[in-house]
Amino acid sequence: MNRRAILRWLKEDHEDRLAALWQEADAVRQKTVGDAVHLRGLIEISNGCDRNCAYCGIRAGNRNLTRYRMSEAEILICARQAVAYGYGTVVLQSGEDLGMSREWIAKIIRSIKAATALAVTLSLGERSEADLKAWREAGADRYLLKFETSDRALYDRIHPPVRGRRSDRFALLKKLRELGYEVGSGVMVGIPGQTYASLARDLELFQELDLDMIGVGPFLPHPAAPLGRNPKKFLAPAPRQVPNSEEMTCKVVALARLLCPETNLPSTTALATLSPERGREMGLLRGANVVMPDLTPLEYRALYEIYPGKGGTGESTEAFHRRLWDQIEALGRTVGIGPGRRLNLTLGV
Repeated sequence: MNRRAILRWLKEDHEDRLAALWQEADAVRQKTVGDAVHLRGLIEISNGCDRNCAYCGIRAGNRNLTRYRMSEAEILICARQAVAYGYGTVVLQSGEDLGMSREWIAKIIRSIKAATALAVTLSLGERSEADLKAWREAGADRYLLKFETSDRALYDRIHPPVRGRRSDRFALLKKLRELGYEVGSGVMVGIPGQTYASLARDLELFQELDLDMIGVGPFLPHPAAPLGRNPKKFLAPAPRQVPNSEEMTCKVVALARLLCPETNLPSTTALATLSPERGREMGLLRGANVVMPDLTPLEYRALYEIYPGKGGTGESTEAFHRRLWDQIEALGRTVGIGPGRRLNLTLGV
């Protein structure tokens, strides 16, 4: 699929033609990765962050937020909970909290590996090569680092540098691959200033980077962040601005499946937040094969509000797990067993 075709699909609004896109993406999903929905237990281990991203509720400049950092014992309780629910992976996620030392994270990874058979995914932001190497050696299997947008000027606008250090997430993604991680990345859909042309380039990059996992979610700014207070200030002209809608997000999910048939593709929490009644199911019907249930203790979950509604409704982890299982079975799908590696990695090629 060339860029012209990608752009045509991104701008498509005819219901029947979109139905054909959803059906094709779902058929490719079924043919390549099957009906299993793999569950990754998300543990938000810290809401500390040294960055001041212009859309995020846990940005360093948010002085009204109570900060937390989970203990090793608390994290291990969550990991054992993932095992009890039959999940094959835990995802350790945080803000870019440089107070979490290389040695501390490595110790947690080793502890999880010693106590369980879980795959460990890290989503801890931009860290040094020495950190990434040490965590891989400790047993971490995957690293998720979204590049958010391929438009460099737009990226710099929403991600101010830390202490004068310019971000280069594409270089970090390359380094993660060299270190032997399974590599995940992705984008936000509908960032103020994001054009259809730049989003089409993002989709091309999914294929060029040969990603093992691709996370796609709608742009949902927090009201305590600059883009939450005044998003209209940064919008591109109306014909070029990408909307942060459920439909547009699903288009990107479907196109990602067609461009990268073997990848693991989550139906994201952000999509479910944007559309609580059907967002998660729509993602699963339009190419996705992964869901990331939140295992974070409730007292911390409400404090990890990177966008409005991220903390959820206060539903217990057990209740959510039962409801999610029912949703998956109602779609005619099955819950995946084991770590759910990308297909070509499973086959050893």
